[in-house]
Amino acid sequence: MEDGEWVLVRGPPQKDWWNPSLTNVEDEPPRPLKVTFSGPATHWTDAIPIGNGRLGSMVWGGVPSEVLQLNEDTLWTGTPGNYTNKNAPEALAEVRKLVHDRKYPEATAAAVKLSGDPSDVYQLLGDIKLEFDDSHLKYSKESYHRELDLDNATAKIKYSVGDVEFTREHFASNPDQVIVTRLSASKSGSLSFTVSLDSKLHHNSQVSGQNQIIMEGSCPGSRIRPKVNSNDIPKGIQFSAVLDIQISNDKGVIHVLDDKKLRVEGSNWAILLLTAASSFDGAFTKPEDSKKDPTSESLSKMKSVKSFSYADLYARHLDDYQNLFHRVSLQLSKSSKAVLGNSVLDERKSVSSQTNISQMGGDDTVPTSARVKSFQTDEDPSFVELLFQYGRYLLISCSRPGTQVANLQGIWNKDVEPAWDGAPHLNINLQMNYWPSLSCNLHECQEPLFDYISSLSVNGSKTAKVNYEANGWVAHQVSDIWAKHPQIEVRLFGLCGQWVELGFVPIYGSIILTQWTKYTMRFQTDSNPTNSLFSYGGPGGLLETNPSTSPEHMFTAPDQKPASVSYSTTMDISIIKEVFSTIISAAEVLGKQDDAIIKRVTESQSKLPPTKIARDGSIMEWAEDFQDPDIHHRHVSHLFGLFPGHTISLEKTPDLCKAVDNSLIKRGDDGPGWSTTWKASLWAHLHNSEHAYRMIKHLIILVDPDHESDYEGGLYSNLFTAHPPFQIDANFGFSAAITEMLVQSTTKDLYLLPALPRDKWASGCVKGLKARGGVTVNICWKEGGLHEVGLWSENQNSRLRLHYRGSMVLANLSPGKVYSYDNRLKCVKTYSLSQVNP
Repeated sequence: MEDGEWVLVRGPPQKDWWNPSLTNVEDEPPRPLKVTFSGPATHWTDAIPIGNGRLGSMVWGGVPSEVLQLNEDTLWTGTPGNYTNKNAPEALAEVRKLVHDRKYPEATAAAVKLSGDPSDVYQLLGDIKLEFDDSHLKYSKESYHRELDLDNATAKIKYSVGDVEFTREHFASNPDQVIVTRLSASKSGSLSFTVSLDSKLHHNSQVSGQNQIIMEGSCPGSRIRPKVNSNDIPKGIQFSAVLDIQISNDKGVIHVLDDKKLRVEGSNWAILLLTAASSFDGAFTKPEDSKKDPTSESLSKMKSVKSFSYADLYARHLDDYQNLFHRVSLQLSKSSKAVLGNSVLDERKSVSSQTNISQMGGDDTVPTSARVKSFQTDEDPSFVELLFQYGRYLLISCSRPGTQVANLQGIWNKDVEPAWDGAPHLNINLQMNYWPSLSCNLHECQEPLFDYISSLSVNGSKTAKVNYEANGWVAHQVSDIWAKHPQIEVRLFGLCGQWVELGFVPIYGSIILTQWTKYTMRFQTDSNPTNSLFSYGGPGGLLETNPSTSPEHMFTAPDQKPASVSYSTTMDISIIKEVFSTIISAAEVLGKQDDAIIKRVTESQSKLPPTKIARDGSIMEWAEDFQDPDIHHRHVSHLFGLFPGHTISLEKTPDLCKAVDNSLIKRGDDGPGWSTTWKASLWAHLHNSEHAYRMIKHLIILVDPDHESDYEGGLYSNLFTAHPPFQIDANFGFSAAITEMLVQSTTKDLYLLPALPRDKWASGCVKGLKARGGVTVNICWKEGGLHEVGLWSENQNSRLRLHYRGSMVLANLSPGKVYSYDNRLKCVKTYSLSQVNP
C-alpha cells in the first residue's frame, strides 16, 4: 500500500445515454445521495451497512472505540438433510377429505401432521474492534460527521481531537472480495490504535507474522444448541477471516500484543484489509464432507488483494459499483414552474424555512434522521429520491452473481438468533427482495435467485414425490441455505415454489426469459389427477387446490370456529394463472407453443376458477365468502392478481379492480413496512396516485429502536425499514413502488406516469428504468404533465403500445437505437446508441 489520493474512474453512465431537450436540466447542482449522522451509532440500526454481495459490515463510527460488525453470507447453522415425510401422503389424504367435507377447523388441526422441522439460522462472522488512546475521549462533538455516500458506496467518518482531524473510509469491494478501511490523521504521526478480531461464535484468533490476524471458527451444526457437550451434534460450517494492516512507510510501527492483537503507534495512516471464507460447498454437501479450506482461501485472496495499491482497490470498486448504480437516476420536484433547474433549490429553501432544516437536498450536514422526522410536514421530494436509490444500493450490496440469495436481512445480522432466523421467507419477503432487480435495471443482482430456485427445485422434487405423490417440485414458506422447505405452520402458504419462480415473471430480455423457462416448464402429465397439484373437485368441473391457505391469515368457518385450511384460495389460483400465462408467453417467444406441455397448460388454464367478488364488494380471499376475523390483516395476498401479477388490470377487468380498491380500503393503511410498500404498488396499479403516495408517506416515520414495538412499519435512522424489527424487504419494496408509480409495463404495453402524484412531484425526470421486453425507459415531466420520453432496446426488436392519459400510439423499436417522444407521444428524434456509448 502507498500514500496517495483516491482515483475516481468514470465511464459513460447508462443513465446519461439519453438526454432530454430541456435547456436547464444540466444546470442543476448535483444532489448528494448521502445518509448522514451527527454522532456515532448507539443502536445497530444507526450503523452504516456496506457490502459486496457476499461480505457485509455495519460501521458504527465510534470514536474512542469502534466496531465493524462483520457478515459472510454462507454462515448458517445446520447441515443438509432429508426433508421428506413418508407419512405425509396419509395425512394429506385426511386433510383433503376433511376439506371436501367442509370441516375446515378439523382440516386445520389435521394439517399439523404435515409440518416439519424449522429452518436453520443465519449467523454472523464477528467484529473488527478498534481501540484508540484516551485523547479520543475528548473529541469535538461539533466536528463529528458520519455518512454513507450512495454514489460511491463508501462510508466515511470525520472528527477532530484538538488540532488533529481524523478520517476513516470504509468500502466493500466486489471485484476483489475484500472489506477495506483507511484510517488517517491530518497531523503526521498522530494515528495510534489497537485492533483485534472477535466473534460470538466458537472461534480462535491469533496474530500471524507482524501485521496479520487470523480468526478461525465454526457455526453450530444444529440450530438447537445443546445445554451440555454432545458428540451427536454434527460438524457445522467452518469459517476463517484474515485481517491485514499496512501503515505509512515513513511514520509508525506495529506491535504484537498477547498474540491476539496488533498495536499501531505514531503512523500517518493505516489500511485494514479483511478477507473471509467458509467451508460451505453447496446446499447438498455436508460441512464434514467439504474439501474447502477457508483459511487457505482467505490467505490466498489476501495475497491477491495486496498486489493492488489502495487507489487501485478503490478505483476497481468504483468501476464495478457505479456500472450498476449509475444506470438509473431520479429527480423529483414540487415546483410546477421549473424543471430541474436552479428554482428547485429556491423551492427547497422555502420548504426548509418552515422546518428549520436548511437545504434538505443539498446540505449533507443535516442528519438523515431529522429529514425522516420532518417528512410528514415538508414532504421533501429529494428524500424520496434518496430512499429509492438506497434500496438499489442495498440490493447491489447484498446480492451479486455467485452469492447467496438476499435473506430477510439482506446479509447484515448481529445476532446468533436473529428475528425469524434471518431466513428467506417465501410467502412475500424473498419475492419482494427482488421486485426492483429488473425494473430498477439491476438484473445481475437477481442471479442468486435463479441459483437458489435451482437448489429449491432439487429438494422440492423429492418432497413432491414422497410427501404429495406428485410430479414437479414444491417449496413451503421458510427456507435456508440448505434449500430446506419445511411446512412449519398450517396457516402458512404452500405455493411458495410457484411464487418464487414468479420473482422473474417480468420478461426483460431473452437471457432472463430462457432461464425462467428452463426452471418453470415442469408441468408433467399425470394419469391420476388426484396425485397432482389439482383435482377436478370444484364446481362445474373446475380445477381446485386442496389443501389451500391464504398466507398467515385465518377465517371463521361456517361452524364459527377459526380455521386456515380450505381449498382454492384466491392467491393459489392467482399464482397458478400467472404461471400459466407466463409459460404460454415464453413459449410464444421461444417458438414452443405447439409443444404438448404448452397445450396442456392452455387447456388447464381455461379450467381455473375465476376470481370472485365478496358480498361487501371486495375481492374474495377464500373460495367461499368466509367471515374475516381480522379485516386489517397485514397480508394482501388475495390481491396478487393486480400486483405483482397481471391477471387483473384496469383495462381488462375493471370490476375486479373496483373490488381491489374496496379490499385495500377494507384492509386499511397500517401494517409492517413490507405491507405498506406492497399496498403502494397495488394503489399505483389502480392508477390511484393519491393513495399510492399516501402509502409512500406512511412508511417515512422515524422508529425509536428503544420502543420499536410501538410502531408498525417505519424507518430507522440508517434508513433500514422496520417490520419491526428490521426486515430489508420494505427497502426493496419502496424502490419497486416508486418505479410502479412512474412506469408500468406488460410485454406489449408501456404505461407512462400511471400514478404520478402531480401535486407532490410536479416536475421531474427518471432515467434508466427497465420495462418488459428489455426496453430502457426515460421520462421527464413538468407542471404535472408528460414532457419527453426516451426509449431504447439494446439487443432485440420491440413493438409496444405507449399509453399516457388515455392516449395510445404504437412504437417500433429497433435494437441499438434511441427514440425520443414528445408530450403527444410523437417520435421527434432518433440516434444510435453507439453515439453515446462507443
